[in-house]
Amino acid sequence: MATIDSLRTLVIEQLRDIYDAEHRLTKAIPKLRRKAENEELREALDTHLSETEEHIARLDQVFAAMDEKAKGKPCAGIKGIIDEGKEHVGEDYDEDDLRDAVIIGAAQRAEHYEIAAYGTVIAHMRLLGEDEAIALLEETLEEEKACDRTLTDIAERVVNVEAAEDGSEEAEKAPRRASGRRQKSAGVSRLSTAADARTRARARKR
Repeated sequence: MATIDSLRTLVIEQLRDIYDAEHRLTKAIPKLRRKAENEELREALDTHLSETEEHIARLDQVFAAMDEKAKGKPCAGIKGIIDEGKEHVGEDYDEDDLRDAVIIGAAQRAEHYEIAAYGTVIAHMRLLGEDEAIALLEETLEEEKACDRTLTDIAERVVNVEAAEDGSEEAEKAPRRASGRRQKSAGVSRLSTAADARTRARARKR
């Protein structure tokens, strides 16, 4: 565990956390992409995978500008988000739209983590006057925000709507099934009543 003895040391530790997070996401994003069915969602994930690889390259430049070795440290935050997303995406879904909605949620949790992480380290770097590094990180931050907006658009315009329609269709089927059961039950009851009447009539004749 590092000893944080200055704001500069804190910034380096934050960068190493982000560096590990980006590397983990280059492995996690393709797994989400393989599970996705919506074509727009798949394209968005493909695009962001390419961006994530570029984010790593920029971080290499940031470390170099600060005369530090580019290396990561285990990022517990993104690891937890990825593990949670893997668990939820791996559940059984009746419709692909429902899984796609979960994939978007998992991806956006990661985006929000990164947006917060980059925003914090940029704010600290401004105090250190690391202008070259800040310019690189701000470019990445804008791409993270743009990805989040794209995912929101796909969710609100297509995926969530279709997932909601799937639920509505299932809800409509339930009353029909219940009505069918009631009609069948009523039919059985009428048959039973008619049989009882015939039995009583034969008894009176005897």
